[in-house]
Amino acid sequence: MRNLFFLVICFGTVLSLAAQDILGQWKTIDDETGIEKSIVEIYKKDGKVYGKIVEIFDKSKRDLPCKFCEGDDFNKPVLGLIIIKEMEDRGDTYKNGTITNPEDGKVYTCRLKLDDDNPNRLQVRGYIAFFYKTQYWVRIEG
Repeated sequence: MRNLFFLVICFGTVLSLAAQDILGQWKTIDDETGIEKSIVEIYKKDGKVYGKIVEIFDKSKRDLPCKFCEGDDFNKPVLGLIIIKEMEDRGDTYKNGTITNPEDGKVYTCRLKLDDDNPNRLQVRGYIAFFYKTQYWVRIEG
């Protein structure tokens, strides 16, 4: 009986951990100032993960176009812009995609990973070669 109880507890723990994923809405926070900037909705499409800006907190920036973006994103409104593209599930991380900084149009190789200590914190890391910068976004509970 004790073994069955232990098995049920372990199975429940595994299910609750597996239920935590990166899909959903995340509040972006400027890592230098601590100011909340926007909400990005991360979603899955055709087996890959994408993220688009669904809210901008600074009202003066809500209607701005992505004037520094290139290609199809040039001059698109920042609100609604897909900034995370083509991310692939690699177990505990998502890789092989890109993230765009709409403020300067720069595109970085990206890695997304839930914080090991807090599944409501998302580690967002942008790379150029072997240099990287990390931000932490906070899950919005729905």
